Amino acid sequence: MENQEIDRLILFSLSPEETHYLGRVLGESLSCGQLVALSGHLGAGKTCLIQGIMRGLGVQDRYLTSPTFTLINEYQGRLLPVYHFDVYRLTSPQELEELGYEEYFFGQGVTLVEWADKIKELLPEDHLGVVLEQIGIDTRRLLFTAQGENSRRLLGRFRGLLFSMKY
Repeated sequence: MENQEIDRLILFSLSPEETHYLGRVLGESLSCGQLVALSGHLGAGKTCLIQGIMRGLGVQDRYLTSPTFTLINEYQGRLLPVYHFDVYRLTSPQELEELGYEEYFFGQGVTLVEWADKIKELLPEDHLGVVLEQIGIDTRRLLFTAQGENSRRLLGRFRGLLFSMKY
C-alpha cells in the first residue's frame, strides 16, 4: 500500500446496547459506495454492531441476522441498498470472486463485511475498518480505521454525530 494517511478512532462499549447504538450512529453516517470491513473473534460484537448500522441506514427488516450460511444478504435502506457479507465460512477469497463481489464492493450501495480479515486482499483501498475486541464480559474495544479520503470523511461524520448526540 502506498503512503496513505490513516485516521483512527478508539471507542469502548460497556453493553450490547451501546454497541448497537454506536452502529446506529455509524449507519447514519454512511453514504453511497462505502464499505465497512469488520474483524474480531467470535462473540466480539460484529453482528450486534451491524444490526445497529442497519438501523441507522433505515433497514426495516425485523430479522437482521448474520448471513453465515448464505454468504450475503441484501436489504433496502432509506435511500440505498445494503449488502451484508459474512465470509467466515469461505475457504478462499476466490469463492467471492466467483460470486462477482466487485458488483457489491464497488457498487452504488453500502457494503458491510464480517470477518473481513479473511479477504483483506480483495477489499477496496478506501474502506473503513472496524476491529472489535472483547475485553470483558460485556465490554468491547472498537478500533475504527479509515483508509482513504472517502473513509476519512465518513469517520469525521461519525465522530461529529457521535459526540453531538446523547444516549
